[in-house]
Amino acid sequence: MAQKSANLKSNKTASSTNSSALLDIIVDSIHDIKGKNVLKLDLTKLDDAPTNYFVICEGDSSTQIKSISLNINKRVKKELGLTPSRIEGMQDSKWSLVDYFDVVVHVFYPETRRYYDLEDLWSDAIITEYEDVL
Repeated sequence: MAQKSANLKSNKTASSTNSSALLDIIVDSIHDIKGKNVLKLDLTKLDDAPTNYFVICEGDSSTQIKSISLNINKRVKKELGLTPSRIEGMQDSKWSLVDYFDVVVHVFYPETRRYYDLEDLWSDAIITEYEDVL
């Protein structure tokens, strides 16, 4: 029984390490395409959270929003060998979602981001703000 607990603990640590690497690549991928107002919402301490982390950012055009989402997908696949469980919103690109199960990325058009206001909806999360890359 102690062996099983030790295995579970090491798997959780490995998952945390994977989430950390995944988050780093996602944020860097957003910055590659000059995504703005990047936030990480740590939802791990919340009982009713749909995932462990949200990464939220915005782009100035539908082309940029689509490019950010595609760059995240490309880099994560290349560097970690992971593919998202789904990508949504690529058609009109007012809001794109890239879902890695433990990490869900929301790439918004500024007006759409204000409308849905996920930061306020999940305001009890631990929020990390990243500086924009110029």
